[in-house]
Amino acid sequence: MDSREYERAANYWVEKDAASAHMPREQLETAIDAFLAAHNTCALATGAGSFVRNTPLEYNYFDGEIWIFSEGGLKFKALAQNKNVCLAIFDAYGAAPLVGMQIMGTAELVEDWSEEYVRLLERKGINAEVFKKSGHALHLLHIVPSSIDFLNSSFKEQGYSSRQHLSF
Repeated sequence: MDSREYERAANYWVEKDAASAHMPREQLETAIDAFLAAHNTCALATGAGSFVRNTPLEYNYFDGEIWIFSEGGLKFKALAQNKNVCLAIFDAYGAAPLVGMQIMGTAELVEDWSEEYVRLLERKGINAEVFKKSGHALHLLHIVPSSIDFLNSSFKEQGYSSRQHLSF
């Protein structure tokens, strides 16, 4: 493939979305919230320079925001240089309807034991004081979405394109 062919392939969904039936924003946000609340595992893609990492992780979705606790790992090598991330959340292929989501955004590292950190522990049902005494160290990432691409084949039954895009 030459650069034009890559560019043409990259623009496939941009061109298709321009002519597609878009779901009203409020309805799309409700569908996104329901999907994220019904799942808890994502693949978090990070990268910097020639280093790329994709890590399966549990996420927490509270009040329209995504939070990930992690012991550490190579994803932090990339995040130190590049805060841009992509999360992929999806149902198994083969099941109907076909459903998956990509969330593009930035990752912010929350300060250990800050008010925000403790609040998230408690929302997960973890007693912060007991956890702190245990000596376990977890880092907390707050993912701030810039856009979401949501593929759900059942949207067609509602008269919309199966792929919907939401920008923030």
